[in-house]
Amino acid sequence: MRLLYTLILTISLPLVLLRLYWRSLRNPAYRSRILERLGRLPALAKKEALWIHSVSVGETQAAEPLVKRLQEQFPDLPIVITTTTPTGSDRVKKLFGESVLHAYFPFDLPFAVRGFLKAIKPKILVMMETEVWPNLLAECERENIPTILANARLSERSAKGYARLGSFARETFGRISLVAAQSPADAERFLGLGVKSDRVRVTGSIKFDVRIPALVNEQAEALRRTWGGRPVWVAASTREGEEELILAAHGQVLRQMPQALLVLVPRHPERFDKVALLCQRDGFTYARRSADDLCRSETSVYLGDTMGELILFLSAADVAFVGGSLVPTGGHNVLEPAALGLPVIFGPHMFNFAMVSRMLLAEGAAVEVADVDALTKWIVDWLSDANLRAVYGENALRVVEANRGALDRLFDILQTYLEKA
Repeated sequence: MRLLYTLILTISLPLVLLRLYWRSLRNPAYRSRILERLGRLPALAKKEALWIHSVSVGETQAAEPLVKRLQEQFPDLPIVITTTTPTGSDRVKKLFGESVLHAYFPFDLPFAVRGFLKAIKPKILVMMETEVWPNLLAECERENIPTILANARLSERSAKGYARLGSFARETFGRISLVAAQSPADAERFLGLGVKSDRVRVTGSIKFDVRIPALVNEQAEALRRTWGGRPVWVAASTREGEEELILAAHGQVLRQMPQALLVLVPRHPERFDKVALLCQRDGFTYARRSADDLCRSETSVYLGDTMGELILFLSAADVAFVGGSLVPTGGHNVLEPAALGLPVIFGPHMFNFAMVSRMLLAEGAAVEVADVDALTKWIVDWLSDANLRAVYGENALRVVEANRGALDRLFDILQTYLEKA
């Protein structure tokens, strides 16, 4: 079955390269360093490295405290971080500078994976959250390189999809050296797909261990002043088809609270211009962060069209809506706003963060809405009632504080593997 998988990938490679070229027409960074994705790169480290793969900006951000702890404990250990997108690459550079090495993740083809392993000579491979690649795992097993799925989560929908692959899925998942699962439910799903029981541990989510730097709070206060002390709600990491709903809700909010400001932060940078046009089409006066536009009294939407500033926007807001949840994409990280003591709203499609969203709902820290009218109601209720806001926000913060510690547990696991290697 893996042979068939490899054959399909090989046949598809020209289309994949064409897609990268098409994306590069909007973002030239997709054209650069293309050979890295094919496993063609010079030796990155003079000695065996720790390889951490974090597919996107969110996973890279979540891995930051883990990477910095590892650097403190193992100062001479080279760390290579791979991502799949230029935005992920930019985030690695911003977080770690020259203290780590960055490369683009290789295509899951045997020749590309072998070339990559030869270049970085990893002691162990740490894959963040849900990254499972059959040829990569097979080549690491052949080279006796331990593979750890860290902060691992697997939605019920994804588990069912993998299960349809039968023995191929069991063979692939069975190669993972250790799964550090976010929850017992995640652990059970990995066991059901063939991971051996002695290779699964429940460590919790390291996203509960988020710490907000003091500098961010200072910057948020300054940003808030430029907004004129208005009631502010953030729509964070919104997806295609969702901004129209958000803007419709904001239009209703403005009829009841004319001074309310929406900070709209699309998930993907290639959609920033399109979302700006949506704001214009729907008649909203908007300011763009990327252009340093002033937020005037008549500005009703502040477009957060920059990368890496979501935590700043959240820190300056009163209420947070978490995107990817009014459309069926599975939601995004609800713990950043919760860690800031913000009341959290999300839609019905939170299957990628099912455990955490259920916890927040059960503790009176969040609400789930199904449509524009319900979203409008809760935004108005919270923006107009500071006491009600505080109750939900304090509950959110309490959930986060009660579940910290996953970072320590995961670090202990990695330390054991590194000391053995």
